[in-house]
Amino acid sequence: MGHESVVDKLEQLERRYDELERAMADPEVTADYNRLREHTQERAGIAEVVETYRQSKSVGKELQDTRSLLEEETDEEMRALAHQEIARLEARESELQEKLRLLLVPKDPNDERNVIVEIRAGTGGEEAALFAADLYRMYARYAEAQGWKTELLSSNSTGIGGFKEVIFEVKGQGAYSRLKHESGVHRVQRIPVTESSGRIHTSTATVAVLPEVDEVEVEIKPEDLRIDVYRSSGRGGQSVNTTDSAVRITHLPTGLSVACQDERSQLQNKMRALSILRARLYDMGQQAQDQQLEAERRSQVGSGERSEKVRTYNFPQNRITDHRINFSSYRLESVLAGDLGEFIEQLGAAEQAEKLRTAGLQ
Repeated sequence: MGHESVVDKLEQLERRYDELERAMADPEVTADYNRLREHTQERAGIAEVVETYRQSKSVGKELQDTRSLLEEETDEEMRALAHQEIARLEARESELQEKLRLLLVPKDPNDERNVIVEIRAGTGGEEAALFAADLYRMYARYAEAQGWKTELLSSNSTGIGGFKEVIFEVKGQGAYSRLKHESGVHRVQRIPVTESSGRIHTSTATVAVLPEVDEVEVEIKPEDLRIDVYRSSGRGGQSVNTTDSAVRITHLPTGLSVACQDERSQLQNKMRALSILRARLYDMGQQAQDQQLEAERRSQVGSGERSEKVRTYNFPQNRITDHRINFSSYRLESVLAGDLGEFIEQLGAAEQAEKLRTAGLQ
């Protein structure tokens, strides 16, 4: 995308903003709640771009006028002041143009959503389950540091503190934008607590970060569901509840199945299972769209596929490496304690750079 086409796009947005302003002053529009709401939302979506563009044009005009004055000015003191003003205006113009460049990058519509995070033990038996528990604690502590709330939705624990599977919700502004790049295969290299010979093992766990959606966005027909209820069980399979409170919901058209048993109430388990199912169905639809629209494109920060190895946690070297951006940190303990910010910032910057490149704005 060249400079002219960027300016054309900005001019179109400015004209559209003015059209919306006029429309919202029209009595016919103000009397129609739905039209007014649509116009209000559209205007809000482009307001910052238009305001920044207008500031940029104003600064550009001021800069042009000051340069013209400098060409005509003969007094050395006045010329020095003009040079200072030009330097200030050039810096401001550059700042506004960079802001516009970033504002024009397409935003992920899911970025502000809450998320449902699913962690599953992969290869490595008990050690993989222990690693899944480490990842769960890492994300829970990171969420706590952000002021977000977490809620355990479903879990399948092992006898020594690990998880075969753990599913939890993270509620907080921008949760998806910060956590979405965590999806994929996480690999750990360390001496397991169960290893007597001191040999280093490699184990894996998969992480899926799904945007949370409501009932309106994903319609689930009752006739498409098979709901089974049974008694919840604890470690070793022993019954921990005398009523049939555990729920398994199977979505017949896709074959997706979700089971929840952590709550004592059958209704609560059913609501949690539906929430997880809804997020999985939405994610399935999003992935199908992405594959169709971007079949030839692979992002710099990875495809986000569940099978992709995204990060290695190497205990002997106290190193964590994110393979998508070739970034390593030697603060393994701090990161596992929830200090994930450095990785999340690097991944976000890589995503932004890729979007700028794709849009021709880099």
